[in-house]
Amino acid sequence: MSTGRWRTAGSALMRVVVVWAVSTLTMMVLAGILPDFQLKSAGGDSVTRVALTAAWGAGAFGLLSALVWPLVVRAFLLVPALVLGLLVFFLNGSLLLIALSLIPSGRGAAQPETAVVVAAVMSAVASATSTALAVRDDNAYRRRLSRLADRRRRRRGDDDRGAEPPGTVFLQLDGVGHDVLRRAVADGLMPTVAGWLADTHRLTPWRTDWSSQTGASQLGILHGCTFDVPAFRWYEKETGELMVSNRPASAVELQRRAVERTGDGGLLTVDGASRGNLFSGGADQLALVLSMAARRGRRNRSRAGYFAYFSDPANSVRTALSFVAEVGREIGQSTRARLRGETPRVRRGGLYPFIRAFATVVERDVVVAAVLGDMLAGRTAVYADLVAYDEVAHHSGPHGRDARQVLERLDRSIALLAKVAEHAPRAYRIVLLSDHGQSPGETFAGAYGLTLKDLVRAGCGLPVPRSAGRTKSGAEARAAVRVALHRPERAGQERRPGPASDPVVLASGNLGLVSFPDTVGRLSREEIDARHPALLRTLASHPGIGFLLVRSEEHGAVVIGGGPEAGGTVEVPIAELADGEGPLAGFAPGAADAVRRTDTFPHAADVMVNSMYDPATGAVHAFEEQIGSHGGLGGEQGRPFLLSPLDLSAPVADGAELVGAEQVHRVLRRWLRECSGPQVPVEISLSRMEAEGPFPVDREELRDKSA
Repeated sequence: MSTGRWRTAGSALMRVVVVWAVSTLTMMVLAGILPDFQLKSAGGDSVTRVALTAAWGAGAFGLLSALVWPLVVRAFLLVPALVLGLLVFFLNGSLLLIALSLIPSGRGAAQPETAVVVAAVMSAVASATSTALAVRDDNAYRRRLSRLADRRRRRRGDDDRGAEPPGTVFLQLDGVGHDVLRRAVADGLMPTVAGWLADTHRLTPWRTDWSSQTGASQLGILHGCTFDVPAFRWYEKETGELMVSNRPASAVELQRRAVERTGDGGLLTVDGASRGNLFSGGADQLALVLSMAARRGRRNRSRAGYFAYFSDPANSVRTALSFVAEVGREIGQSTRARLRGETPRVRRGGLYPFIRAFATVVERDVVVAAVLGDMLAGRTAVYADLVAYDEVAHHSGPHGRDARQVLERLDRSIALLAKVAEHAPRAYRIVLLSDHGQSPGETFAGAYGLTLKDLVRAGCGLPVPRSAGRTKSGAEARAAVRVALHRPERAGQERRPGPASDPVVLASGNLGLVSFPDTVGRLSREEIDARHPALLRTLASHPGIGFLLVRSEEHGAVVIGGGPEAGGTVEVPIAELADGEGPLAGFAPGAADAVRRTDTFPHAADVMVNSMYDPATGAVHAFEEQIGSHGGLGGEQGRPFLLSPLDLSAPVADGAELVGAEQVHRVLRRWLRECSGPQVPVEISLSRMEAEGPFPVDREELRDKSA
């Protein structure tokens, strides 16, 4: 054996000995503190005897954690993921009791509840010690990654890392706008991204559709289709159903429609992996994918990623402790904001601290670990979504201190992925992108004392509740929590409640949708005026409303805007609509085209409502309980980014603009061809989807479309 290998083996053995020694000392300290945890006989033992007993117990516990823990977790595959996170402590305690029973002298004993505490502390200390040693010896960490990569290359029959074409990792930073990223880089919050921008990557902004939210953008990016996705949630009259982008049943249907319309399985059909997304992208490897949440079988179930991660007890304890710390951080930050009287501000109590901790800790850790595994396995294409910033910015503001701290932690995750990419069995191109940005501003209800639903009901002459009801937030992390808790949707759960004569009023950030469910098809301007003469005038003249889109029998679709400051309302046929003029004054270029495209959607609402936008401050008024919002037009929400390596072709020609998620999809497909060659034929994608379901497709129709 060479000197280098002897040195490596000696270093590894030394780390094992150090961790064992620290665990032994921890066990002795806990035995001295906790009355129900004993490591000596009733008559007492010498310190040496106690130390030997502790060493035996710590060693047995370490071996059981390494060998038995993965099998124990696999036995709990049907347990909801977050419940498994809680069971971690009890399972760990059980392993400790078994380890104590294996001590030959029989001196180890603990009450079950004490064993849970001892096991948690010991796992945390062992994990911290291992991490500290790895940090001190970065070369050892790199060598370990290299060995893993070499082992995988040999299994694939390829000993040359450069012989295989590069793979591609698409990492979506949910809700991080182009301008937010630039400010974070300039302020030193994201040194990894700053280094890329200086040397290896280019930054390109792109423009979303009117519906600037993850459901539309990610469907377009992964499946090449955003058609008929008018908002985050909308009402479909022919079925009486509410479509909600972050609900599994709706996500399945949206993905099915996209596949049917495009005739293609998605961006990731060649050896792809989809991690933490709303949609699969046609990937074969899936974890935490919302549209797959209802599937059966261990291989395709979206929660499988949680079990893969929690199979390591160190991961479980570390993430659980970080989760608790994040809950405490949110409580402290919200209390400080309330005491300082910061405005704008929304309620951050109830379950929100736990939802935030899930998004910023649990989902981040699981997704990053899954991507690391994908790279070490040498997968061709990986697309992963990190929702941490988006969730925090909704409640703390996109430019607030809380959100900026999240950006710092995201940069550390990016740095880790970049480091692992150096040791993967193939080279990797890492592309960062976002699905939308966020625009700040006080909520509509906070600014005017009533919700959009109240305003619509008042315009219809219907009674308005004394206490304004707040629209539930549509943040992506909430649905992920529901799936992690394994709370399936009941049939008809999204069916519209209430009398058929009442309007259905829905919110998607600062985009509102008003539908009249007792009519067939899209109600015209004239029909709305006949039923509710004051409604459109009430909406268009309100200072918190920017403009409305309705269909006119005489002029076709029209956009109505204005208000008291404009001296009345302005009505413009959609064919004559121009950027920066009339109702769209102050809105960014491209707004007119975005409105015209949405008007072609079969499920556009009877009245589409966009809030006001202040170009001086970038502020909008969300119709939800969010002070950082996205979903409509106005400000940074419609300007996400694409950060790509310079050795990939430019996204667009110089001077051109990247418009819409569908065009982003075409760019990413081009890059995959540049890295890995032509993509899988349509027929293969359809065969796999038909076998796995739930995508009922007409193969002949799709074959005609693809031709």
